[in-house]
Amino acid sequence: MPASSVPVRNWAGNLTYASPRVHRPTDPAALRALVRDTPRIRALGSGHSFNRVADSDHDLVRLDGLPREIEVDREASTVTVSAGTRYAELAAELHRRGFALANLASLPHISVAGSCATGTHGSGDRLRCLSAAVRGLELLGPDGEAVRLDRGTDPEVFPGTVVALGALGIVTRLTLEVEPAFAVSQRVRLDVPLEEVAADVDAVFGSAYSVSLFTGWNEGTGRIWLKHREGEPRGAWAGGRPADEPQHPVPGMSAAPATEQLGAVGPWFERLPHFRPGFAPSAGEELQSEFYLPRAAAAEGIAALRGLGERIAPVLHVSEVRTVRADDLWLSPAYGRDSVAFHFTWRRDPEAVAPVLAAVEERLAPLGARPHWGKLSTLPPARVAASYERSADFAGLLERFDPGGKFRNAFTDTYFPRDRAFPRG
Repeated sequence: MPASSVPVRNWAGNLTYASPRVHRPTDPAALRALVRDTPRIRALGSGHSFNRVADSDHDLVRLDGLPREIEVDREASTVTVSAGTRYAELAAELHRRGFALANLASLPHISVAGSCATGTHGSGDRLRCLSAAVRGLELLGPDGEAVRLDRGTDPEVFPGTVVALGALGIVTRLTLEVEPAFAVSQRVRLDVPLEEVAADVDAVFGSAYSVSLFTGWNEGTGRIWLKHREGEPRGAWAGGRPADEPQHPVPGMSAAPATEQLGAVGPWFERLPHFRPGFAPSAGEELQSEFYLPRAAAAEGIAALRGLGERIAPVLHVSEVRTVRADDLWLSPAYGRDSVAFHFTWRRDPEAVAPVLAAVEERLAPLGARPHWGKLSTLPPARVAASYERSADFAGLLERFDPGGKFRNAFTDTYFPRDRAFPRG
């Protein structure tokens, strides 16, 4: 099977993967042989991470060349999907069959396996991260043989295998919870005072099925995206003023890539993301960071960032605040606690961003910040790992599933080195 030696860059273009070989098998047998016969290998998804979580000094393999699988089990209310499938493909096919996922991320361009491996999320007080929908998965171990894990039959270890940073094996299939298809309408409110948001976080973020706050932190106001699930009661909050034309989350950009607004009712998968799959999402030339705080620290987080607004704004495209329901996945940034996530879409200027990011982390770390696994952070790895009560248990899974370190990389070795004793929760 030929492998490409052409350097591969991530979606944002801020890093080039170090791997000397990137494989793209087209049949499962070739993938199994590749994993079996390669000393060190990692899976690379859609390249939407901004750090080296998916990188390797050895071989990488992309799974999007394998046959696409989307198999719905109507009785169990699940869908089993091939790992390289992107959410845009999965969502459209599910809707065609009358089903839906409860939640989607801001952009549907991302792969299912890569998103679940890093704890990627959408927004909603009742909605958990995308990984929490996983009910089963199949991965190839160091010998190239498939291992099947299921929440029902492997309850003791399963929560440690979903958000696993690609370090336990090459995930080939995932089984996700689904529900009947539903409709959503989207509205935007402008000029919402940040003081008003901080004063009643529950009212603002509880006012729709999915809610996002966008701001630059220096202007004292924000813009609220409200995604209402049709047939459900709406919250009473109505701050700011309603937008009378479509908006892009990044100020000054054309609204064409954004999903339809102004209250137009449409299918769930055409409203829950902020961006349409046929367009380049977000700002494009960018870097990203994100930090999850306990939900109870939302007002403190807002105050801390407003205090840095004059420093943040010059290097920022936009910042987004979302809420995420707690889950039980050991390495999910929302593990064990309802969370508020502060996201930063930075300008692609690493030297200018670095000191501002450090200042943001200095303010948010004392509030219990956990960084997104696929985005930029300078928090000490030992401190990050210690913020997860099940770090020691995950380190044990690394040794159990991959004793020879075939699937490790520098990123996972930094956070979970073999010679570190992790405190047990």
